[in-house]
Amino acid sequence: MMKRSEEITNQYFSFLEKHIQDVISGITPEFMEVNEIAGKLAVSHKHLTDTIKKETGQHPCFFYDEKIILEAQSMLTTSDKSVAEIARIFTYDPSNFSKFFKKMTGKTPGEFRKIKTNNF
Repeated sequence: MMKRSEEITNQYFSFLEKHIQDVISGITPEFMEVNEIAGKLAVSHKHLTDTIKKETGQHPCFFYDEKIILEAQSMLTTSDKSVAEIARIFTYDPSNFSKFFKKMTGKTPGEFRKIKTNNF
């Protein structure tokens, strides 16, 4: 029998996967806030945050950002879309996207793409 906390954690991760894909494909116009996701999972924002922290040691936002970055990295290496186009797919203003990307990875999207493409 799965603990309720594990169930909530699994639901959160499943929701994130689908939600991020829906934003990328344009089905959903923008990323939801964590409190909105909690609502969709029928738990309070605090309960969701506490549960994810207890189960994983990290805040839900950490995984949200990480998954967005992984998708963006994949798009940077597998598509020839411009960084600005990719930023818009992820509903970011291009300069905010670059800041967010650099904060998360230590590189700008352009630097990341250059390194990755040179390695192929």
